[in-house]
Amino acid sequence: MPRTGESFRHGSTPGRRALRWWPIAPLILLLVAPYSALPLPGLLDGPLGSPGSLQLLALCLVYGALATGYDLLLGRTGLLSFGHALYFATGLYGTELAMIELRLPFAAAAVIGTAAATLLALALGAVSLRVTGIGFSMVTLAFAQAGAILVQRNPGGLTGGEEGRAAPADLMPAWTVGIGNTANLYWIALGYLVVTLAIVHHAVNSPTGRIWAGIRENERRVEVLGLRPYGYKLIAFVLAGGLAGAGGVVHLLLTGGATPQAATSDATLALLVMVVLGGSGTRWGPLLGGVIYTWAGHRLGDLANSSAVADLPAVLKVPLSQPLFLLGILFVVVVYLLPGGLARLPGRLRAARGGSAVPVRTRESEAT
Repeated sequence: MPRTGESFRHGSTPGRRALRWWPIAPLILLLVAPYSALPLPGLLDGPLGSPGSLQLLALCLVYGALATGYDLLLGRTGLLSFGHALYFATGLYGTELAMIELRLPFAAAAVIGTAAATLLALALGAVSLRVTGIGFSMVTLAFAQAGAILVQRNPGGLTGGEEGRAAPADLMPAWTVGIGNTANLYWIALGYLVVTLAIVHHAVNSPTGRIWAGIRENERRVEVLGLRPYGYKLIAFVLAGGLAGAGGVVHLLLTGGATPQAATSDATLALLVMVVLGGSGTRWGPLLGGVIYTWAGHRLGDLANSSAVADLPAVLKVPLSQPLFLLGILFVVVVYLLPGGLARLPGRLRAARGGSAVPVRTRESEAT
């Protein structure tokens, strides 16, 4: 006869095992979304499977994956980088230039773009990680600003300057070109998200991931244990940079070109907001923050340009015509009311329903 504690423990195991498979349900729904004509008024302009809706959903998935990769630095290792967009832009421009200048097919150019972003992350990370704290943040910001200036100056006519450059349609895969193939682009974005989540989950739960957690909590203690934090931080930096470069490749497919906005420090700040909004250091928080931030940015942009806002008095029209202002208010409200981000909300609700604040930390950690 098993003891009560053992019985309770064994009885809860099947339920916990079942909960591990819950992501399959939303994944199936996302896979079949292009076949759906479900209207979502207020959320999307058209039916779920319409080209415009799929384009927006694909962008949301891409930025959710980018935020998840960026959280390897911020939430998992405790590194505040202000230059992460540089590697995203490297994958974007590297792929495009390989097609335009070298006349390579998209697949080969995508490999070059992703490899270029990874190698650049290795080179710049090796330098940036020589300093810590705010010094590290400032060095990454300096590299990002240099990259943004280089893109805008249009050296040799390679980047197109402020207007950017369009990808050559004749070298793009035929099944990705045109409105009729929007569903294919959506599935590519979904595939990029799934691969990113799998890589990040595996890395975080590996022995290296546990050392990242130790570095985040107390880097000096890791050194006392005889380990070199520098090498482990560089691994996180390169992995995050490579994932961002792959995101640039997918973004090129979705938008059909590259623009200098991808290389600005504002793009990295947007990723930072996404991660904090969703919940830094959690498994699903950065993804949730990236999706909500991207969706809200597009929907608020549509609201700002609508006739409903144009007819309002100036005292209301001015703030409502500025999407970034409204996003800022949303961010402040979430940070103030939900410390730890949206991913912490279920744990807080369970703790409030149970009438005890003691188990909050344990339950929140289960969400990671």
